[in-house]
Amino acid sequence: MAGSQGRGSAGAVVLLGVVLLSIILHSDATIYTVGDQGGWTFNAAAWTQAKRFRSGDQIIFKYSPALHNVVAVDVTGYKTCRVTRGSRFFTSGNDRVILRKGTNYFICSVVGHCAAGMKLAITAI
Repeated sequence: MAGSQGRGSAGAVVLLGVVLLSIILHSDATIYTVGDQGGWTFNAAAWTQAKRFRSGDQIIFKYSPALHNVVAVDVTGYKTCRVTRGSRFFTSGNDRVILRKGTNYFICSVVGHCAAGMKLAITAI
């Protein structure tokens, strides 16, 4: 019986270690609001200039859900302004996305908005 408790305790210690490591790794993540005070709007691409994004950073899209949305797309969706298979929709008006390593692509899928510049490509290292 004492041996069983020891193994359970070791498992709990390992789990605690994993949780703490996860907190430490994400504690240095930066939180950005897309477009700063202007929020997610047309010509937001300039907002990324002079920023250094890292994998794990969080970006928040703030917008009126009656007027816009955010769709995480692949490079084809970004270039063509079309929603592609596997795209992820956000519609709350206060959407939080964790950046993954590489280039993360976002568009507004409301007709004409992406073509008018409501799209964003963020490269995270």
